[in-house]
Amino acid sequence: MDKDITALTVLFTEFYYWVTVVFMFLIHVGFCMYEVGASRRKNHMHTLMKNTMVIPTVGITFYLFGWWIYSALPNGPGITGGLIPASFAVPWSELMGTHMGGAPATAAVTAADTALWARLNGVFFAAFLLFSWTTASIVSGDCIERIRSGAFWILAVLIGSVLWIIDAAWGWHPAGWMVAKLGYHDAYASGVVHAIAGGFTLGVLLVLGPRLGKFKPDGTARNINPHNPWLVTIGLFLIYTGFWGFYAACNIPMFDVQAGDGVFFSATNIYLAPTTLSAITFNFITALCGGMLSMHAVAKGDAFWTYSGGLAGVIAASAGNDLYHPLQAFLIGATVPVISYKLHYYMERRFKLDSAVGAVAVHGYTGFLGVVVAGFVLWGYPSSPTAGFAAITPWGNFIGAVIMFAVLGVFPGYVAAKVLNAFGLLRIPREIELAGLDVSIEIQRELDAAEVTQSVHAEAGDLLAARG
Repeated sequence: MDKDITALTVLFTEFYYWVTVVFMFLIHVGFCMYEVGASRRKNHMHTLMKNTMVIPTVGITFYLFGWWIYSALPNGPGITGGLIPASFAVPWSELMGTHMGGAPATAAVTAADTALWARLNGVFFAAFLLFSWTTASIVSGDCIERIRSGAFWILAVLIGSVLWIIDAAWGWHPAGWMVAKLGYHDAYASGVVHAIAGGFTLGVLLVLGPRLGKFKPDGTARNINPHNPWLVTIGLFLIYTGFWGFYAACNIPMFDVQAGDGVFFSATNIYLAPTTLSAITFNFITALCGGMLSMHAVAKGDAFWTYSGGLAGVIAASAGNDLYHPLQAFLIGATVPVISYKLHYYMERRFKLDSAVGAVAVHGYTGFLGVVVAGFVLWGYPSSPTAGFAAITPWGNFIGAVIMFAVLGVFPGYVAAKVLNAFGLLRIPREIELAGLDVSIEIQRELDAAEVTQSVHAEAGDLLAARG
């Protein structure tokens, strides 16, 4: 970095992504609070530990192979080319640790690799890792109160370190084959993160089944209300906050977009097309407002669905929020969550689907529809600044949405859950579910309390005896 502008660009980008990761961590904090608030008291610790252990399970597997998948599979492989060499992303690479950007220590990486990735590899990796945690946490919420922790962690690694990062390589990479061939456009991950995670959740729930007592003998659903609505509220607002960091991490903050024809620096989207942080700020806010307003009206002021509607509004507009006008983002954010809300209750009635926190609707249906809507609204826009790539079309984005939601979401989620269920590993035994998943913890706490009480009584008796 011997040139001032090069050094400034790299150092600013490094710091920018480092800050986005801090904000995105609040998404995971919010999901933990949200799920604990939605669960019943007898299941609190199980719910909390199930989700917090996503951090190490997905974290280490994403380091071992998830980051490499994103960098190596944009071509399919076998669709537009073969595997792309990604020596900087394998766990044994010198660039997967401390490196100051000097000459390579091994022949596995080039001088160009060290110049580009020495300062950016870790922060880019971390940003994508936080997206991975988000996909796993989306699955976690709808499975509360009846899934085994071990089964969930296996599913978390599958969605968080394999499936979502494959779809990111295909449709959320500047060279992804879906962008090149389909004109797929999904700037802020309506499909790439939310549709696939919601679809995967749907596949799991079809095998996992509903919580005990969710449905009456005649098949109608009972409400299992959140134990602590205040915790749910705070959790959702922390997710909103983390989503700002999520949006920021979907942009390159400083990039010369002139491609050699002079110099013009701008922020870009994930496809390296120019945009501005100002534009996405307008669109984030108007989409959030649209979702909250429409769902407050449709759900008759229900707090859970009003706040979930705000989140769904942002998700609905996210595919095209780099190009939408703010009022387009508002209308999309207001309309799509209502459709998802109706689908949630239709699936509950028709298929006895117990989507405990509405994640299939808020993320899955909304993400799918958001991608489809972007294909119509942005019809004809370039999907990428790369010459020869297909333009955005309704059919390109529809095919992409199906790949995200069904091919990489519902189908592998269903198959994985079926395999776990066949070995008796998926669901908590009925008697444990009835007693509460924290029953062993509560028994131990009672024993500990009894032991302390006995000790105090014994010490008091000894003291009185000594005085007498």
